[in-house]
Amino acid sequence: MQLFLILIVIAGGMGLSVEAGLLGPLGTQVGDLWATFSIFAVGAALTFLLMLFFSPRNSASFFSQPSWQLSGGVLGVVYVVILTVATPKIGIAMTMIGILAGQISKSLIIDHFGLFGTPHRRIDNRRIIALIFIIIALAMVAQG
Repeated sequence: MQLFLILIVIAGGMGLSVEAGLLGPLGTQVGDLWATFSIFAVGAALTFLLMLFFSPRNSASFFSQPSWQLSGGVLGVVYVVILTVATPKIGIAMTMIGILAGQISKSLIIDHFGLFGTPHRRIDNRRIIALIFIIIALAMVAQG
């Protein structure tokens, strides 16, 4: 099961690279914020349809959840705007490696302290070495 989830996550990462490749030209043509809006509008419509057919009808109310859990929506917009603006200027690979470096560094902190109700996973030497390799990859791609 874990291998299957890892493969799905890798496929999701590949999808983000495609999304970045689509957002750059779209932002150039219609404007960065309109491109961001269009991505979220299409995504919201698709999510709504998926909810209609696949979401349990007796799930907890959306409005009864802590407001801090909804901040991901704000972070999503910031992320997509960054993709839209950065990708045409520095390329998809550089954008994705930079995003990955930020994700891994923050993820290590979140795991280490067990923030947001996640299980505690201590930062160890292997995780730090992995982050260093990602930073090295960022430097190497920047040189190219």
